[in-house]
Amino acid sequence: MQRVELAEGLIWWPGYLDRAAQEELAADIGTALGRAPLFTPRMPRTNAPFSVRMSNVGPLGWVSDMDGYRYQAFHPETRAPWPDFPARLLALWTDLSGHPAPPQAGLVNWYAPSARMGLHQDRDEQDFTAPVLSVSLGDTAVFRYGGTERRAPTRSIRLASGDILLLSGDSRLAFHGVDRILPGTSTLLDEPGRFNLTLRRVTPA
Repeated sequence: MQRVELAEGLIWWPGYLDRAAQEELAADIGTALGRAPLFTPRMPRTNAPFSVRMSNVGPLGWVSDMDGYRYQAFHPETRAPWPDFPARLLALWTDLSGHPAPPQAGLVNWYAPSARMGLHQDRDEQDFTAPVLSVSLGDTAVFRYGGTERRAPTRSIRLASGDILLLSGDSRLAFHGVDRILPGTSTLLDEPGRFNLTLRRVTPA
């Protein structure tokens, strides 16, 4: 299996999941979304909606609204607990994260063809020694990454369905984002777009 180190601690496995594994994981996510439907997060202060819709799996889920960015144990609309992690996601963390403790939050981001994600750092967690593991399902995304300073130079790659990315070590707080989605690049999902599944540890092990 190809393993590409894009920067210190930023590891990319192109095509890690074959088609059958992608279909199984997509079915797991569909089941989870039946219990925790996608919602639209909003920016703190401005209340502007994200272009990405989202949900979560695992004990904790990331949310954003007028009260700020945070992790909480329940869906912001249904108020029900988040669904459990699919076993296939936990297995990927075990195999690839290099971290001894299990993840606590699994973000399920849905990118419609027009969705974007500006450059940002994942820093709402208490423990930055734990990595962030990202799984792509569906249409290809143009993913941009840089350094730990916003002004650092950036590069971009295309994350296709079945690709996995790890942000760890010196790249754990690297700025990153999604410039655009390339509709029609995958036949995995029933509609154009992309799921990004992001596994995170929130508190120290």
